[in-house]
Amino acid sequence: MEDDLTPQRIVEELDKYIIGQQKAKRAVAIALRNRYRRKLLPEDLRDEVIPKNILMIGPTGVGKTEIARRIALLVKAPFLKVEATKFTEVGYVGRDVDSMIRELLQIAVRMVEAEKIHEVRERAEDLAVQRIVDHLMPRRSRRQPRGSTSFENLMRALWQEEENDEDEPTTLAEKERRERERRMREKLAERVRSGSMDDETVEIEVEQSSPSTPFVQVFGPQGMEEMGLDLPDLMRGMMSRRKRTTQMTIREAKQVLAQELARELIDRDQVVSEAIRRTEESGIIFLDELDKIAGREQGYGPDVSREGVQRDLLPIIEGSTVMTKFGAVRTNHILFIAAGAFHVTKPSDLIPELQGRLPIRVELDSLTEHDFVRILTEPQNALVKQYRALLATEGVTLDFSDDAIREVAAIAARVNTSAENIGARRLHTIMERVLEEISFRASELSGQQVTITAEYVRERLADVLRSEDLSRYIL
Repeated sequence: MEDDLTPQRIVEELDKYIIGQQKAKRAVAIALRNRYRRKLLPEDLRDEVIPKNILMIGPTGVGKTEIARRIALLVKAPFLKVEATKFTEVGYVGRDVDSMIRELLQIAVRMVEAEKIHEVRERAEDLAVQRIVDHLMPRRSRRQPRGSTSFENLMRALWQEEENDEDEPTTLAEKERRERERRMREKLAERVRSGSMDDETVEIEVEQSSPSTPFVQVFGPQGMEEMGLDLPDLMRGMMSRRKRTTQMTIREAKQVLAQELARELIDRDQVVSEAIRRTEESGIIFLDELDKIAGREQGYGPDVSREGVQRDLLPIIEGSTVMTKFGAVRTNHILFIAAGAFHVTKPSDLIPELQGRLPIRVELDSLTEHDFVRILTEPQNALVKQYRALLATEGVTLDFSDDAIREVAAIAARVNTSAENIGARRLHTIMERVLEEISFRASELSGQQVTITAEYVRERLADVLRSEDLSRYIL
């Protein structure tokens, strides 16, 4: 429940996946809690309370994106990550800043649609079974199955079973005949539902769909945008009226028909309305590489003005109304989390208006060797745990000694110092190199236990350690 997500609880959840960076965790936790507090305010005051947007300052690979992504998962909020440099490409290929709101709404629509489909899933599966039974039941004029001929013996047996249960002769009254058909449908439906007929084939009608519907963009006054034109949806709307008969197993038919029927059961207008509400009230946009659009203009060349991009972003972050194909979306209460390394520039290089809309600033710490040791072992999705699980699928028991983990962490810290500092991402490249041979020969090692030691780590990385240009081998 949302009322249980206190700032302390949010930080505890983030600690399960992200090591350190307590200042940043506290900042986003307070921002999330303020959203919940705002909902409890009187309506006249609620609209006046705007979110306190956050600016994260720190090098790459220290957890900025992961913090934003995890809080969105925690509160089940629509989340979009977009790079500020997407709006700075040369000429007219740069994206309209409004596109981030359209994409966020698209994400919200898919999220709500998935939830609604899950709610009606059980009913849709039952309807799918009934539709399959319709195809399997014999015609009244001829007692022959409408599905595969492999069902003929089964259908005859079911009919014979019903006839044997009747005391009356075969010329039954209409009411009795319908009762027999009902009982037969129930027996057949139970067989389909239980899975005992999953491998049999049946011919069913499904919606005709095009696997490669073209995506169309048009030129608008601010660049290449959708401008509310959704040709794929239009095409799907037209194609949904067309049916095609195809042959598949009953197992596949249950899945295809359940999905098709679930989409028919949900109210599309209700999905869109709920998606717009979630976007406006709970949406989170992570605006990365903000430092790339800060700083002085070069004064020459065709590059889009960095200050101009900032001024385009300003109304979106301040609060405005963006028109989308689903309707108008107000951005007043969307939470923006901006981030950047700010090695060359500094936050004060941003235009004053944009600085004022990012009032909370937190600096993330660079990762140390000790942090790398913790990252490798402590989080729920730690790299060591991931590799153990991956190799266990092939029967290989992978074990890391403590000194091996410390050695990996030490090498990662050393390479980050000597080459480009890419933070925790360095661990991925080093671990892949260390485990390359084992991963390649995993099928041959099935049933064995493999222990990674510090000596093995140094042996696998010998070329890297001897090289002066470490980046050639690791990056």
